[in-house]
Amino acid sequence: MQSTPAAFSNEDDERKAPTGFHPSLWGNFFLSYQPPTAPKHAYMKERAKVLKEEVRNVVKGSNEVPVILDLVITLQRLGLDSYYKAEIDELLCTVYNTDYNDKDLHLVSLRFYLLRKNGYDVSSDIFQHFKDKEGCFVVDDIKSLLSLYNAAYLRTHGEKVLDEAIVFTSNRLRSELKHLKSPVADEVSLALDTPLFRRVRIIETRNYIPIYESATTRNDAILEFAKLNVNLLQLIYCEELKTITRCNESATVLLPKYMRGFYLYYLKTFDSFEEALCPNKSYLVFYLKELFKMLIKGCSEEIKWRDDHYIPKTIEEHLELSRTTVGAFQIACASFVWMGDFITKETFDCLLTYPELLKSFTTCVRLSNDIASTKREQEGDHYASTIQCYMLQHGTTVHEACIGIKELIEDSWKDMMKEYLTPTNLLPKIVARTVIDFARTGDYMYKQADSFTISHTIKDMISSLYIEPYNI
Repeated sequence: MQSTPAAFSNEDDERKAPTGFHPSLWGNFFLSYQPPTAPKHAYMKERAKVLKEEVRNVVKGSNEVPVILDLVITLQRLGLDSYYKAEIDELLCTVYNTDYNDKDLHLVSLRFYLLRKNGYDVSSDIFQHFKDKEGCFVVDDIKSLLSLYNAAYLRTHGEKVLDEAIVFTSNRLRSELKHLKSPVADEVSLALDTPLFRRVRIIETRNYIPIYESATTRNDAILEFAKLNVNLLQLIYCEELKTITRCNESATVLLPKYMRGFYLYYLKTFDSFEEALCPNKSYLVFYLKELFKMLIKGCSEEIKWRDDHYIPKTIEEHLELSRTTVGAFQIACASFVWMGDFITKETFDCLLTYPELLKSFTTCVRLSNDIASTKREQEGDHYASTIQCYMLQHGTTVHEACIGIKELIEDSWKDMMKEYLTPTNLLPKIVARTVIDFARTGDYMYKQADSFTISHTIKDMISSLYIEPYNI
């Protein structure tokens, strides 16, 4: 390694440096982060403990199905449900085992949504009861429309009633939106942009707090705890970002300018994993290295595609390679290293076989990435994306190809839901749940643009998550 620097020249820097990437918007911003004083931090944590138990009493006092459903969805959207996992699991088990045939479409939809989201494979046939003789949905109120819309996105393949529900509710909600007032209009706008099931948890919390605060039925203890929880998490995140920035600053110059800091930091990261893991878990780092080898080999193959001006004949051929190079596989699997005894050696052996859960997830992220970045990438020296491949295979325009690709993305979400509802010993529910969390992040990051590359598109979101605390 010591001879590496001499192998590169300034000419290498100019020739090999990637183009089209703007400097970080944040620079050393987080190095100047100053935490609150020790007394203030101690008060925040103590107040959070008090509120946590107050809310626990509310959870334990919930008995009726409508009350349970409303409370659980509220805690989930406010990011508080993880503090009451055992209690919520028990409540949802009660809901599942209760013979509930209510004629209230909102409650039926909410029940379906929460049970499916938590792994119960409940039937979608219940929604047939809300159709007329002609097979059209009969819905009179926005609340029911919105709940049905959100519930329908937890669909799997072959659930025609849910496919129809999405078409029906999305059209109705769009037509009604201009007549609605806040906060209902805010809820509908959020849903039409991203269905509830696909929203990134922490971003949903920031969006939902002001909506919940405006509700006349709000619980003030729950509201205060939600705000305080966001503030406490911000302190943790900012300390972590400060550490990461400092590590990047201290990286030794070993490689060309455009790679400085990365390679050594990459190796040090694996070393730090081995040190942090307990001795009987350090073997997991081997799997991470294998995953990143897969990524590097795939990227090398893509360079050959670019240099040879090769376009795969089918999108399936393209995805066989490109779903492994989007990086989503590696990031998701890296998170499993820290899940303790939930993740075994056998689980990682299974993950390296690229099971359907991982294929559908990485397909979803790859296709979303390509839709968001195809115009920018094709203006430069880049290999053909799945968009160009789809156009060649089906003889379509770019616009038509994007529509077709979006349908494939929806199929991938259906595949993920199917895998989530049928966990195995090798791939327990926590694996599928984590993969879906990463899919939500990918959906958000590529919703409007390639936000990993054009990061100013998410500057306001980053500020709200890490810089702007709530006044309590």
